[in-house]
Amino acid sequence: MELEEQSVATTLAQRLGDVPHVSGLLRRIARLSGAHDRVTDWLFKVAVQRGARHYQRVFDPTLPPDAHGVADEEVGIALCLGEQPYDLDRLRAAAQLLSSPKVDAARLCRLAVQERCEPVLLHIANLAGRFAPALHPWAYVRQHLPARAVPHTDALPHWSRLVSHTGVSAHGGPPRTDWLCRNE
Repeated sequence: MELEEQSVATTLAQRLGDVPHVSGLLRRIARLSGAHDRVTDWLFKVAVQRGARHYQRVFDPTLPPDAHGVADEEVGIALCLGEQPYDLDRLRAAAQLLSSPKVDAARLCRLAVQERCEPVLLHIANLAGRFAPALHPWAYVRQHLPARAVPHTDALPHWSRLVSHTGVSAHGGPPRTDWLCRNE
């Protein structure tokens, strides 16, 4: 194969200037779901089906169905893994899926440390703090997740991509900015 023919997918870790962590969680989810090498697409589909409806689209019908043995926290963290291909829609879907009172915030923090996703989760949590300061689980994440610096956080989603922002509202009020929470 010629060098020009090789496609090199940029990973999230590369965009952050970090070293990709090889995730045992991702391998377990790939096996449990039956998605194997299509696990990234499966995770995105499942996040949308479980409530990240802002990112609704037509998914490959041959992807396996949801595997209820995989928790929401695991789906969200797996979408934020550094070894995943760089795709902001997947990070935004993770943010919306995890913006729910059903999420176990302590477990989310443990998984973030275990899977080396702290910079992504803290970025989302800090943005949520601007628009919905008390929103679960982000208030807990801001308080309890230890920071881990990465060289380039500019590769993470801009705040405007994690909110719904109206112009003039239908009832004549001022513009509104609402954090995109999970549809439950």
